[in-house]
Amino acid sequence: MTLYPYDRQSAVDYAHRWAYHRNPRFYNFDELGGDCTNFASQCLYAGSGVMNYTPTFGWYYITVNNRAPAWTGVRFFYDFLTRGKENPGPVGQEASIDQVNPGDFVQISFANDVFRHNPVIVAIEGTPSLENILVAAHSDDADYRPLSTYPAQSLRFIHILGVYR
Repeated sequence: MTLYPYDRQSAVDYAHRWAYHRNPRFYNFDELGGDCTNFASQCLYAGSGVMNYTPTFGWYYITVNNRAPAWTGVRFFYDFLTRGKENPGPVGQEASIDQVNPGDFVQISFANDVFRHNPVIVAIEGTPSLENILVAAHSDDADYRPLSTYPAQSLRFIHILGVYR
């Protein structure tokens, strides 16, 4: 398969547009454990334009009851993006703080080394640092929020490499 560029600006534009609102095309998971990864997936889709309809291990959303676990689950989102297989959809890799760009993602663990939050990076002001990386997120809705304001136990960055079509 061919790896095509990821449209980071479209992902970031989508994040700004919907950070404090809900796109009616997608179910709002706030009452079912949180909407952060659903929002992250929407941003990722805005920048990739390709879903992967593989049952169980793909990354897609058709309806609230017809979606892949990776669309709404923090761990499954990570597993899909770092899958190492050339099949349809966006692909990424775990990265260091100095390797991320707007349109990439950061996963946050608040306790017990379990990653539970999945904001999208919307801006980096200068050298990448916790103070200079700004994110957008749902569940605790935010836009241009400094990463340093989260009470994180640990962070995991995901750099999007491109999109297989």
